Amino acid sequence: FYLKNRMFKYSNAILDERRRLFMAYKINDSCISCGACAGACPMNCIAAGEKYVIDAATCIDCGTCAGVCPVGAPNPADE
Repeated sequence: FYLKNRMFKYSNAILDERRRLFMAYKINDSCISCGACAGACPMNCIAAGEKYVIDAATCIDCGTCAGVCPVGAPNPADE
């Protein structure tokens, strides 16, 4: 149990550092709510709403959503 707990804390520290260094994707106003991005996301961090929204805390910045979107709505948050 001790080793498992330490690994969990270590992996969380790595994720926190990655989130500090990388920006998550966000979906701009050109979203047509087709859902292609949500179906392709390996982390399931895209939720439906008036337009689709990406949970920045869960996004791993892989860009899969941007690759499947027919209108190019997902973009890196720093753009």
